[in-house]
Amino acid sequence: MLEEKDFIEQLLNPKTQNESFQKLLFEYQKPLYNHIRNIVLNHDDADDVLQNTFIKVFQHLKNFKGESKLFSWMYRIATNEALTFLNQKAKKNGISSEALQNKTIDNLKSDSYFDGDALQIKLQKAIAALPEKQQLVFKMKYFEELKYEDISEILGTSVGALKASYHHAVKKIEAFITNN
Repeated sequence: MLEEKDFIEQLLNPKTQNESFQKLLFEYQKPLYNHIRNIVLNHDDADDVLQNTFIKVFQHLKNFKGESKLFSWMYRIATNEALTFLNQKAKKNGISSEALQNKTIDNLKSDSYFDGDALQIKLQKAIAALPEKQQLVFKMKYFEELKYEDISEILGTSVGALKASYHHAVKKIEAFITNN
């Protein structure tokens, strides 16, 4: 791929915009889908949030200042879109975000895109019991294997704080799995 600065210029140039956005979709669609799916858990919801994410990226690209990597900026948008989606869905259903998350986990077995087993469901329940920030850090590190530096850019948190959050999350998950 081109230098990021040149690629962004192509994305902003009306003559090269469509082709460049296709490249952007090709490059980031799968990792962003996986990231969003880790947060919302449901395939159809992840598809909707992914679509909203790319719409926001397209609409706000002209405001991208290059203070972070394009990847980090897009992940931040995807994270915010996923969390907003969950909060709105919970509100619409008149339940808490935690209750929505537990309901979604219970429905995972019937999701044709979910290929996990009982232990995977237990892991998801353990993750759901964590505070939101620890959930995000754990999912990004454990499932997506992102580096702390990248997570730091995406979430706007120091590497040290992320390492502590991940450590606490792992301990809580181990305790949950052992005791349940």
